[in-house]
Amino acid sequence: MRVLGIDPGTATTGYGVVEETEEGLRALACGVVATAPDLPLPQRLQTIYRELRHLVQQWRPDAAAVEELYFNVNVRTAMSVGQARGAALLAMADEGLPVAEYGPGEVKQALTGYGGAEKRQMQEMVRMLLGLPAVPQPDDAADALAVAICHLHSARLRALTSDHRP
Repeated sequence: MRVLGIDPGTATTGYGVVEETEEGLRALACGVVATAPDLPLPQRLQTIYRELRHLVQQWRPDAAAVEELYFNVNVRTAMSVGQARGAALLAMADEGLPVAEYGPGEVKQALTGYGGAEKRQMQEMVRMLLGLPAVPQPDDAADALAVAICHLHSARLRALTSDHRP
């Protein structure tokens, strides 16, 4: 199974493509979709939308996993991330890709066994699980790989329990 993980943000949206094979997990690609801060918001969202569609067409994942919005004290930041999430969800829907959504605590729990794990712990688990020589950079790319891994772990669990979330 191949999964596109997405860590949405207006300035940078992280992405990671992870494939599960008989040999284990393998990172196929990761990086960020960066938007220029001087661009108007509609054009920034359009860039995110177009680049994510291109990634789906390039990597042909079986599913996508998008990090859910967590509560943020800065309402403006939360709204901006929510708008980037919307662009990502629309891109996945337009590509006909099943989408699962996971909160930050769920991702941390799936990777480290502890929903309150620190960011560095989670990133180190991403490195170890994917057999990488270093933690992927930037952080948004590592976070997107974590979301993809979370989905793969959850898919395995759902198969065992017959829960058919995408």
